[in-house]
Amino acid sequence: MKNKELVLKTKDELMKTMDDKKKRIEDIRFKSASGAVKNVKELREDKKDIARILTIVNKK
Repeated sequence: MKNKELVLKTKDELMKTMDDKKKRIEDIRFKSASGAVKNVKELREDKKDIARILTIVNKK
């Protein structure tokens, strides 16, 4: 996600997005442990998205 997209969202929408990202990270971790994940870069991108969301929430 881009910062411009995130800035336009409300705080509640940002928190919901962050919860979705956290659940996705958990799923990716479980799948990677079993060897079912082919693109592990998604995990890194989701972590960065969470950091972006937290930064914007703290600014608001």
